[in-house]
Amino acid sequence: MAGSLAAQTQIPRAWDDAAVASVTLPLAVADASPVQIPSRYYYGIPVRPIYKSYPVYHPEKEPPGYIDELKQREPEIAFPASVLRSPEDWIRDGELVFDAPLSYGSIAGPRSDLYVRDPAWRQYVGIPVARDGTVPFYRYVIRKKGTIELGVFSCAMCHTRVMPDGSVVKGAQGNFPFDRALARDTSAQSFPLSLFRPFLTRRFERMLYAAPWMNPDAYPGLENLSWQDVVARHASIPPGVIARHGTSPLTPVKVPDLIGIQERRYLDATGLMRHREIADLMRYATMNQETDVFARYRDFVPSEAVPVIMGKLPADPGKLASGRYGDEQLYALALYLYSLKPPPNPNQFDAGAAQGKKVFDREGCSGCHTPPAYTNNMLTLAPGFKPPPDHWQKYHILNVSVGTDPDLALKTRRGTGYYKVPSLRGLWYRGPLEHSGSVATLEDWFDPARLRDDYVPTGFKGYGVKARAVKGHEFGLHLSAEDKRALIAFLRTL
Repeated sequence: MAGSLAAQTQIPRAWDDAAVASVTLPLAVADASPVQIPSRYYYGIPVRPIYKSYPVYHPEKEPPGYIDELKQREPEIAFPASVLRSPEDWIRDGELVFDAPLSYGSIAGPRSDLYVRDPAWRQYVGIPVARDGTVPFYRYVIRKKGTIELGVFSCAMCHTRVMPDGSVVKGAQGNFPFDRALARDTSAQSFPLSLFRPFLTRRFERMLYAAPWMNPDAYPGLENLSWQDVVARHASIPPGVIARHGTSPLTPVKVPDLIGIQERRYLDATGLMRHREIADLMRYATMNQETDVFARYRDFVPSEAVPVIMGKLPADPGKLASGRYGDEQLYALALYLYSLKPPPNPNQFDAGAAQGKKVFDREGCSGCHTPPAYTNNMLTLAPGFKPPPDHWQKYHILNVSVGTDPDLALKTRRGTGYYKVPSLRGLWYRGPLEHSGSVATLEDWFDPARLRDDYVPTGFKGYGVKARAVKGHEFGLHLSAEDKRALIAFLRTL
């Protein structure tokens, strides 16, 4: 499905036109499916250098003189760390790519100060701090001696989890409060950006989330929102859930767990990307981090929604200042992701878990959540979606709908009409759960009260929402209290 961990003698070509055209599923509105930039343009974009980066600490946990010491450091290119690479070298270098920021300043735009050291910022965002005192979602970078920059938008920013004991799990469903940080950073924009904040805020939201071929759009009413309204919508999204590009603050998604990704046939909650080989994971990384905003959806190109800052692609790809990943960087990153292992599971397979396994087998859960990956790697139908006839031969479709909310699958530009069957591996350290992160725990998921309209979601609620049903996947809701406890005990051992 995805290939082995061993490094190949020849690095796959990430941006092969035919492979790029077939790696994504068509959207539910098929003629609006994205057309990515061609390979001749992609490979003309300069490769972005990866500088050596340094940990960001909570100020009270920072080593004495740390900031002054960083100011004395010379800029240093970190990748490639070695020329002749063993498999272990590739994986180590891939971790550098995983940690490498794509931009500098704040999530909402340019900023030169080290604002994460501000107590008011930390209090508002509620950012987790690791046992060693680091804030592992950010990195300090030296690109010019004497200047420390705060690096943002790395893979690690979303896919790092600080556990209750302060340990750090890389590649997990992250718990960085991304949207709260975005809300804070948008509110704190300084002059002259603050003068254009209403315009820029709406334009950036349009770039990230608009799907103008739909009626209503994926983000209805955006043009009438104040920047404060936009900020409030992002601030309502909890850690572990993100309004990533192509969704919306109204329909966010839980952050995916990347541990075990080599076993997954489809990527994204909606199965948007196929995972046939390691090069597909490379494509997924560069699309999500770089090229999606330049893709064409009918006549809509997201980057052109912000004409002053992004706008149309330059005729000469060498002038695209943002740069791109190199194929070596992407290959190293993919090998690193394939190498990730889950943290030690504190939940023992005891008598209660053994009873839960019997419940799991008796109820037929393995039909969809098939061991050992605990997924059958198939796509299920979102309510109301009828697959085109050719999809049955092209994709792995289970002709079943479990009745979960269809908005992500049908009303966003990540919407394929499908939801993939998720793996149950690692449920003990993940959360919130459900494709939009609406419930916080397994106990909440198996609570039949979640089907009622007066239910108060324990995860993502939605801006201004006091109560709403979390419908679908009613399997297990009818179990006795004893069987539920046993089943949950088993699921936490996976």
